[in-house]
Amino acid sequence: MIKLFVSVASAIALMGLVAYGQTSSTSTRVATGTNGTTETTTTTTESTGTVTDFTPGQMMVLKTEAAEPVRYKFSKHVTYVTADGRVVQPSQIRKDSNVRVHYVKEGDNMLVDKVIVTKDRD
Repeated sequence: MIKLFVSVASAIALMGLVAYGQTSSTSTRVATGTNGTTETTTTTTESTGTVTDFTPGQMMVLKTEAAEPVRYKFSKHVTYVTADGRVVQPSQIRKDSNVRVHYVKEGDNMLVDKVIVTKDRD
C-alpha cells in the first residue's frame, strides 16, 4: 500500500513539473497485495503545445518542442476544459490556441481523451 501511495504521489509531482512543449508519462503498474487484492496505477500521458490544425472529433496537430508537429486522433469521448476545469465547446479551440492533451498510445495512434486549453503565452 505504501508503494502505491509513493507511486501516485510521484506521478502527481511529475505532472506539476511538465514544462511547455514537453511530454510526460507515468507507467501502468499492476500489483497483487498480500491479501490477494489487485491494485492498478493508471497510465497518464500528456503533451503541451500550440494547435496548428484541428478538426473537432477527428484530429489535432500540435507544434511542440519536437522537430515535427505531432498528430493526435480523438477517442470516442473527449472532454474539453479550461485550465481551471470549466467545460468549453470544441468550437472555442482555434489555430494558435495553447493546449495540453491527455492521451493513450494505441499502436501508432495517440488517442486524446481530454483537451485542456491553457493560458496564452506572452
